Amino acid sequence: MPTDHHDDAFDNRLGAALRQTGDTFDTDRPALIAAGQTRGRRLRLRRRAAVAGGAASIALVGVAGALVLSGSGGGSSDVRDQRSVGAGPVTVAPATSITPPSFSSERMIATLTQLLPEGKVSGAEAWGGGGERPAPSVWLVHDDGEGGGAISVGLSRVEPGSQAARDAVTCPDKVYVPHDSCRSDRLSDGSVLMLFQGYEYPDRRVETRLWRAELVTPEGEQVSVSEWNAEAEKDAPITRAEPPLSLAQLKAVATAGQWLALVPAAPDAGKGQTDGGRPADPQATFGGSAVDTLVTLLPEGAKVVDKGGEGEFGYAVVDDGKGRSLVQINVQPAMGDIAGELFTGAENLPDGTLVTTRQGPGEKGGEGVVMWTADTLRTDGLRVVISAFNSGAQHTPATREAPALTVEQLRGIALDPKWPTLLK
Repeated sequence: MPTDHHDDAFDNRLGAALRQTGDTFDTDRPALIAAGQTRGRRLRLRRRAAVAGGAASIALVGVAGALVLSGSGGGSSDVRDQRSVGAGPVTVAPATSITPPSFSSERMIATLTQLLPEGKVSGAEAWGGGGERPAPSVWLVHDDGEGGGAISVGLSRVEPGSQAARDAVTCPDKVYVPHDSCRSDRLSDGSVLMLFQGYEYPDRRVETRLWRAELVTPEGEQVSVSEWNAEAEKDAPITRAEPPLSLAQLKAVATAGQWLALVPAAPDAGKGQTDGGRPADPQATFGGSAVDTLVTLLPEGAKVVDKGGEGEFGYAVVDDGKGRSLVQINVQPAMGDIAGELFTGAENLPDGTLVTTRQGPGEKGGEGVVMWTADTLRTDGLRVVISAFNSGAQHTPATREAPALTVEQLRGIALDPKWPTLLK
């Protein structure tokens, strides 16, 4: 079993998201991250992803531990009103946490083992004693006689009622995360449970299946359970047709009350403070809708056939009569400190705005897909980055020779004066 399997499964969860998150949502690829428990955490996550990859496509860590945006690709019973949800995943930012005194590796392993159906358990490992992995998590291989399959559980906490809470239990959009089924339901105790059936790789170059359950309680306790039809999430032979637990069994494991005693305690001291103990300076936030604004700025003839996203992130699939073309945009306030890392050698406009453009191959496995990007950073730290593809989705084959928007059109949209007016 690969020694680094736990990194994607637990460390990069959300944000997983954004997380972490499989080859599908690698954090070393250009990532646009929007969501987090607090503004400060959101900025740190964005910078981490942006510095690693440049930021032209989204790391949807919804399924494999990545960020999932709400959209039309949800399942049969998407939750429509989750304002009372504590939090949950399909992408969710790892919450800062304090390991509970009751934590022990042995207890994590024993708890998961006791909740599993009859079968052989091997390769069990658990983390959560502090350091780089403060949040409790456990990993093992379970074989019910039909072949071994990896199962992992991660425990964390998010702010009740936060955007991270809603994002966590919102099914991913199929434009970015191909899957067979996803549903999100509110339980009788007020918790929200998301059940996801998909794949480790969005282009399905390997038929590794990933099934996931995400539970978020009204108090913000978060239980994330993942399973695969192989003995590791990546680079391992397929051992069975489906992961070892049925959806009913997966739900039972995720909703087991034993986990709640092991969920990290909510951090309290120092909240909203700088390292020096004084209140943190307020940061500008994006108060508009990136997708709605994007639609108003598209050139004539670019008919919108699909759209999604919310807040700082949005996408539109357009067709100018030559085939579908995905256009995605991310608006990131307070990003001035990344100028030296992402905009070295960039064009410097008279007003101080930095502009860089890129043209290259797509990154999600679609045959013949290319990605054109315009990335801008204004002097007030507002970053607007937009990309277009010659396919309606990054993981599907190219539908046309070039994206529907030229690099100059992308540049014009990113530099449009509307964006700064939406800050608050």
